[in-house]
Amino acid sequence: MKDDGIRLNKYIAAAGYCSRRQADRLIAENKVYLNGVIAELGTIVMPGDTVEIEGKSIVAQTADDLVYLAFNKPRGIVCTANPKVKNNIIDYIDYPQRIFTIGRLDKDSEGLILLTNDGSIFNKIVRAEYENEKEYIVELNRPYNQSFVRSMEKGVRILDQITNPTQVKPLNRTKFKLTLTQGLNRQIRRMCDALGYRVIFLQRIRIMNITLGKLPHGKYRKLSEPELRDLFELLDK
Repeated sequence: MKDDGIRLNKYIAAAGYCSRRQADRLIAENKVYLNGVIAELGTIVMPGDTVEIEGKSIVAQTADDLVYLAFNKPRGIVCTANPKVKNNIIDYIDYPQRIFTIGRLDKDSEGLILLTNDGSIFNKIVRAEYENEKEYIVELNRPYNQSFVRSMEKGVRILDQITNPTQVKPLNRTKFKLTLTQGLNRQIRRMCDALGYRVIFLQRIRIMNITLGKLPHGKYRKLSEPELRDLFELLDK
């Protein structure tokens, strides 16, 4: 392998087409062509090579092409790129480049979600799902007690498993900040429901070092250079 070559699945992910795992699947299904020939798993793409997937030319992005966005998702917006789904997040943002979400935030929740066209950072964050902190503001339908706080911090049985320990910071009788390191399906709502409470408001305010701040509802912003630098450092630990 030459120093200036790049593995095919990484090249496809860097083009924002899909994840490396999905790229491997496409290669295995003989849907990927390198210089007009069906490509094999592990193939190296060299400068000047052409890559096509089902007849579409694929070009890996340079650093100048990469997009990293923080978006304040309103309630009712669905975190999917499927254009057939009403109120999908991609149509709502209407960004001029192809982007996808990193992780999810359920339809009834609001707050911070990250979007990018960088398949490599997507893969790193997903792989470190159980290490990355995410912080939320949660409001319940009735006042909670210390037993509820202890249970949330220790872990709650949902989906046939005990959740990871969390951090709870009370804000008032019905509202608190919650920091967790998991991303199970509707995890916070399921945890509260298992303890006899119903979530009436759920807002994510931080993902790792990226905070929601004063970003208006339904608006996005580009991540700053310091944010990206710190984010990459956290992911490379």
